[in-house]
Amino acid sequence: MLKKERYKAFTDYFSTHMPVAETELEYENPFQLLIAVVLSAQCTDKRINMVTPALFRDFPTPEHLASSSFDELFPYIKSVSYPNNKTKHLLGLGKMLVEDFNSEIPSTVQELVKLPGVGRKTANVITSVVWNQPNMAVDTHVFRVSKRLGLVPQNAKTPLEVEKQLIKHIPEEHIHIAHHWLILHGRYVCLARKPKCDVCDITYFCRYYEKNKAKMEIEKELLSGSKK
Repeated sequence: MLKKERYKAFTDYFSTHMPVAETELEYENPFQLLIAVVLSAQCTDKRINMVTPALFRDFPTPEHLASSSFDELFPYIKSVSYPNNKTKHLLGLGKMLVEDFNSEIPSTVQELVKLPGVGRKTANVITSVVWNQPNMAVDTHVFRVSKRLGLVPQNAKTPLEVEKQLIKHIPEEHIHIAHHWLILHGRYVCLARKPKCDVCDITYFCRYYEKNKAKMEIEKELLSGSKK
């Protein structure tokens, strides 16, 4: 299958079967989403959704973060990964939003990455989710699944390489949602250690399945035989 055909199959399938795909982080406004995404680095969305209700309640605005202290903020996020660094990031982020951005969330990647704790991936998430900008955030799921499907070359070594490939070939109007398609497929079907190819509906254009089909069929037969 040619790359162009593979991308078309990918877009056609998900736009039909998952026309609505959203982040699983819980938030009510761009400020809350920004905080949640910063906290979610190397941590599960489930864990973040457990700690953010109290955090959002007591720190509802950039001003509240900016006027807080490490000792005040840390207890709210102590159960997430790297809580020391993330506490410092949130304090610095609050101050910069107040002092440099009039307490408004920047709407460009270039401005967002100036904020403490905000890298390119986080900035791409915010701009694509809040403003539907054609930006592609590449996390571990996107990196893995896009390679397995054959959307990007196996020798793509960095998230930026993967991002550029996906943006180049996915139709612009689908880029902001394609990020969620890849994440959700990677989170629930195309698992890191053992992808669920037996229940996957897109094996017909998946390079990983094409390459491993014979091996998986043999394993399936052996498993079936052992149960008799």
